[in-house]
Amino acid sequence: MQNMAFSKIAKAALSQSRSRTAAGGMHYRPETLFRAGVPSGQPYHTLLNGARHLSPIRRAGVFGDESRAISHTPHSQSPSASAAAAARKDDFADEGDERLPGLEATKPGQKPRVVVLGTGWAGCRFFKGLDANLYDIVCISPRNHMVFTPLLASTCVGTLEFRSVAEPVSRIQSALARSPDSYFYLASCTGIDTDKHEVYCESVPGDGQPPHSPHRFRVAYDKLVIAAGADPLTFNIKGVKENAMFLREVNHAQEIRRKLLLNLMLSESPGISEDEKKRLLHCVVVGGGPTGVEFSGELSDFIMKDVRERYSHVKDYIRVTLIEANEILSSFDISLRQYATNHLTRSGVRLVRGVVKEVLPEVIHLNDGTSVPYGLLVWSTGVGPSQFIKSLNFPQSPGGRIGVDQWLRVPSAEDVFALGDCAGFLEQTGKPVLPALAQVAEREGKYLANLFNQIGKTNAGKAYCAKEVPLGDPFVYKHLGSMASVGRYKALVDLRQNKDAKGLSMAGFVSWFIWRSAYLTRVVSWRNRFYVAVNWATTLVFGRDNSRIG
Repeated sequence: MQNMAFSKIAKAALSQSRSRTAAGGMHYRPETLFRAGVPSGQPYHTLLNGARHLSPIRRAGVFGDESRAISHTPHSQSPSASAAAAARKDDFADEGDERLPGLEATKPGQKPRVVVLGTGWAGCRFFKGLDANLYDIVCISPRNHMVFTPLLASTCVGTLEFRSVAEPVSRIQSALARSPDSYFYLASCTGIDTDKHEVYCESVPGDGQPPHSPHRFRVAYDKLVIAAGADPLTFNIKGVKENAMFLREVNHAQEIRRKLLLNLMLSESPGISEDEKKRLLHCVVVGGGPTGVEFSGELSDFIMKDVRERYSHVKDYIRVTLIEANEILSSFDISLRQYATNHLTRSGVRLVRGVVKEVLPEVIHLNDGTSVPYGLLVWSTGVGPSQFIKSLNFPQSPGGRIGVDQWLRVPSAEDVFALGDCAGFLEQTGKPVLPALAQVAEREGKYLANLFNQIGKTNAGKAYCAKEVPLGDPFVYKHLGSMASVGRYKALVDLRQNKDAKGLSMAGFVSWFIWRSAYLTRVVSWRNRFYVAVNWATTLVFGRDNSRIG
């Protein structure tokens, strides 16, 4: 009886939904059923049972099956699950995709549509240089801004404000805000159908939205650029994802800052034991690359200048430990590595060589049996392919990235390009996989934008129209050098093209001045350059802000 009653309500709701969406394709969502009067406490499986009676409307047509019309199978699926997903896909093939709303394929006379997945260095540099007179641009990403990652560590301790390192995408490419057929969608891509030239997406859930009913839509493309970035590498070490903090996004920096200031204030509470104070105020950084070293340097500056003045009761308890399996800053010249090691040690940073075995909520276990209690743990051991990238049925480069040729094309999929941290050269190109650096991603984005503008001027921007168009010179990367701050107005500058080449390398105050000047000029907009310069000046004069908000 319950199912029969639900069927009547659901049929009425679906009938209303049909009439409302007849002009733009039929779209069924779970919220429609809830609005029809189904009690909010109705179990999800009960709704599924009721939906079985909605013939000829199929269940996934109502509830938006995640795997429908997606042409890839995640590697983590079992064979039986893969077969079931394939069966579901075939089951909906004759119905088409009219039940998913979205952007249809462009028509003759319209500008070709370029869909960009991601708002990192590569994606933002690409659509910044793309000619909006030649293309309509659709950007899809779970964040609406670009993060200037080289200065992200400075925001964790209040040297810079968070807005100083974030640039809205509408300021990078104004067509996303002004052009009638260009859009930004706050969503995550869940799949790609290269045969239909479509991507399938789920909107980022809003506050209070049920997690089991995301809004799904599709976007047809003429050209697709995958710049979805990478995820932090955890090496499948138990407890890292649950207990460690990463430093890749602005919200990561906000979490680190809140945790750091909270621990400082909690440690001053009466009745806290000596051991608990030491644990709360022990900041551990795992990973001796540029991000880990710069964050350790920023923490050291914060402790030496601000904690000693404003948290005098616990100033002798706070300490920083940097754990690295090999040598810190392994890509830098050996003399610069030694300088960084000596400088960090003098600044109070304890360097530990070891391999993390397990991470518990309050302690780290190393392979040699050592236990390291901590109050704040920041994990910075590099990046690797995300689950989304792993799930795509594309050829892979060494390391699991999407494999591309010399023109950043995905050879197995027409009109699909990939760049940035999610892409790497295929072995048959004879080129090495480039490091996951901001300058690599930025240079790839600039190259691909010029390539697209060249294609667009020959009227080959539409789908399947660029086969016979000469693409010109392939992408060639030339390393411009590396820089890293180590705190206390000191930095490293290594201008060698690779580890074995000869070139200028220097360390000290002059290097710090070069480091700051270079990054100030590389900040995306004049607005943010002004913010950064003002933040640096106010920090120098008044110190860092230690307000804990949120």
